[in-house]
Amino acid sequence: MLKLEPRPQLSRFWSYGSPILALLVTVLIGMVLFSALGKDPVKGLLVFFWEPIKSGYALGELMVKATPLLIIALGLAVCFRSNVWNIGAEGQFVFGAIAAGGVALLADKTTGPWIVVAILLAGIVGGMVWAGIVALLRDRFNASEILVSLMLVYVATLLLGYMVYGPWKDPMGYNFPQTKTFEAVTQIPRLMKGSRVSIGLVIALLGAAALWVFLFRTRAGFAQQVGGLAPAAARYAGFSARRAIWIALLTSGGAAGLAGALEVAGPIGQLTPYVPAGYGFAAIIVAFVGRLHPVGMIFSAILMSMFYIGGELAQSRLGLPKSLTGVFQGLLLFTLLACDTLIAYRIRRKAAPKPAAAPAGTSSLQASTPLTAPVARPTEGAA
Repeated sequence: MLKLEPRPQLSRFWSYGSPILALLVTVLIGMVLFSALGKDPVKGLLVFFWEPIKSGYALGELMVKATPLLIIALGLAVCFRSNVWNIGAEGQFVFGAIAAGGVALLADKTTGPWIVVAILLAGIVGGMVWAGIVALLRDRFNASEILVSLMLVYVATLLLGYMVYGPWKDPMGYNFPQTKTFEAVTQIPRLMKGSRVSIGLVIALLGAAALWVFLFRTRAGFAQQVGGLAPAAARYAGFSARRAIWIALLTSGGAAGLAGALEVAGPIGQLTPYVPAGYGFAAIIVAFVGRLHPVGMIFSAILMSMFYIGGELAQSRLGLPKSLTGVFQGLLLFTLLACDTLIAYRIRRKAAPKPAAAPAGTSSLQASTPLTAPVARPTEGAA
């Protein structure tokens, strides 16, 4: 029999080994899933883990998917390390896309390249405004940031639908719910010809470096983490809890809004009802698989983008539903939570209990009988 035994201290090895073990378990469960669906498990794994990296173009598409995931996860890492649970990055992503799209629609043939900077700034401000609502309600009314941020996702999605079905609908778009295609001058500059990889990838990598410096080399970053780990110690040290909430949520919202701006002014090129791609929710998994560390999140963002591309390829080549992407994402998250148990506990074999030995000089019959006999209770009316 196996049992979990508390460790005297947290395991440093399993802190980094747990995500790798979770990935291996996810792959094994995935093979069983492919077999249950009547598909070749090896071919299914190749679609998810080889096709996205087998050529230069495939690698470029991988980076296109990984860029928004990494940017959003970097902002979420600040929140989660501060013990602020922003679950609504998807809504901040959408509202940042709306704000950026509104600026992009102002461009015409005479607009200069400066509009790209305005679009990105509009996305950042839009995301910060949406996250600022959460911060305000948490600060002033102690509302749960989990519920508020999550509900605002639906508000942002409905607002996007209103804009593309109503005021911003393209009159020449054959009644499709979408804005007109943005002018070429609004296009986010690309890193190389023939690829869709934009400067957003550079921004994401620079953001990872900036986050590392902020968290581990600045007093403000130290204050954020202390506030999350030990609020009482943070108050004793003079760190403001209110300031930590605002910094965490505004940083997270700005990052998500920036990702939304890069998406609509980059690969999409217009606003449509399909802007919400689930990046805000997937980035939560990216952040935790990457251990809330900038370097770890770079690799986990690449892994998660493999799931996105693999799900699309599985739909077109294997005839499987696109929802398989969400299945793999959920499997990775749940197996990670299970494997994280090994950080604080270790598995030990529990020996079966041995029967008590009988005293010397007693027979087996005597050993099996109780030492004391039950005492008879007096009946009613006894003197």
